[in-house]
Amino acid sequence: NDNPLAPRKPHFKAKAKRVIYLHMSGGPPNLDIFDHKPELVKRNAENCPDSFLKGRTFAFTTGVPKLMGSPRTFQQYGKGGLWMSDAVPNFHKIADDVTLVKAMHTDQFNHAPAELLLFTGHNRQGRPSLGSWATYGLGTENQDLPGFVTMISNGVQPSGGQGCWGSGFIPSVYQGVQCRSKGDPVLFANDPPGMTRDLRRATLDALKDLNQRQQDELGHAETVTRIAQYELAFRMQTAATDAFDISKESEKTREMYGKTDLGAKLLCARRLVERGVRFVQVDAGGWDHHTNLFTSIAGKAEAIDGPAAALIADLKQRGLLDQTLIIWGGEFGRTPTTAGRVNQASGRDHHSKAFCCWMAGG
Repeated sequence: NDNPLAPRKPHFKAKAKRVIYLHMSGGPPNLDIFDHKPELVKRNAENCPDSFLKGRTFAFTTGVPKLMGSPRTFQQYGKGGLWMSDAVPNFHKIADDVTLVKAMHTDQFNHAPAELLLFTGHNRQGRPSLGSWATYGLGTENQDLPGFVTMISNGVQPSGGQGCWGSGFIPSVYQGVQCRSKGDPVLFANDPPGMTRDLRRATLDALKDLNQRQQDELGHAETVTRIAQYELAFRMQTAATDAFDISKESEKTREMYGKTDLGAKLLCARRLVERGVRFVQVDAGGWDHHTNLFTSIAGKAEAIDGPAAALIADLKQRGLLDQTLIIWGGEFGRTPTTAGRVNQASGRDHHSKAFCCWMAGG
């Protein structure tokens, strides 16, 4: 098949056909949201046991840190009895649609390499990202939209940069296409003044002929990518504008997601997977709290709690949840101790190699 994004069957039968990855860049404090530690709360302000420190060196930690239990209130929710804190009240209602994964571990404690490790399996630039591999292996169902779309909330790019959605050493047609929920979905998607659709089509046909001659002569994979990307860009001028136009949604639906930038992007994510996009990645930064964590966490949790719960409920009512894998998580969590220079009022100011995430759907 000459189309690198043509849909392909997986090696094994699977329920999920598409992925929405919600990346909380900066290290969300798992101990204050989903990871209930009653023993830690009981031992709050005690010295960290020597058995955890002896013979080991920890970044950003000096002396003997104090243990820090979460001040948040935890309860069990749903038939499965998942522990959740009062920081995410909307998630309490969809507890039975969520699976918490608490066995995650990383060997990186700095943001950029940790995010690259998370998305590419390696802590340096140059490897294909998760979304790129998904579209490389499976193609995509809608040939008028990118197979892999990425959106950044409030303009805060993850520390790992474009490597988090890059294609690395596989053809660049599989890299994430960065889109916006306001204005043109993709920059320069519209034709400039004086350029008609017929003229654009004729221009692309001429370029395609020249590129095809080069491909026939040299056989470069990137030449095939160039042809495919030009054609996709032409089709996207109509399809992308429609997919990102959330004004076509009911007022009730827009209210459910919340009228924020992050809410709009999650609503766009639903509209994209509904149209057959294989992989949608939403990066929501701002989780790198080094001071006043217990105050800050309330605002960050509130910002994602409503829209993410709405996304799951919306997909479920449309019959799409069992075919869509939704992943929420960050590159790492926060330690259960205070650093030597930070007191309890300020909060945990250093990173943990352990963290938890949740998954929903297929």
